[in-house]
Amino acid sequence: MAELKGKILAGKILVSPQEAEEKTQSGIIIPDSAKEKPQQGKVVLVGAAKKDEPMEVKVGDVVVYGKYSGTELNIDGEDFLLMSQSDVLYIA
Repeated sequence: MAELKGKILAGKILVSPQEAEEKTQSGIIIPDSAKEKPQQGKVVLVGAAKKDEPMEVKVGDVVVYGKYSGTELNIDGEDFLLMSQSDVLYIA
């Protein structure tokens, strides 16, 4: 991944979603039309803390988020999600 340039606003994070599973544990290949959106990813950029909400997420954390959380962005050919820290359900 190339070094991202830019700034994230307060309370926001930029996440690189993990790839969807290609096959099940039993070896059945999942077609693209049946794949679910990934619900976890790695944090690549973090904005400043808000006055009333400290930033608990750090760059490099793996986070779990809701299925429809965030806004999809394509930066330099890579897909990312821009979301609020409050959209994060779990930090691994």
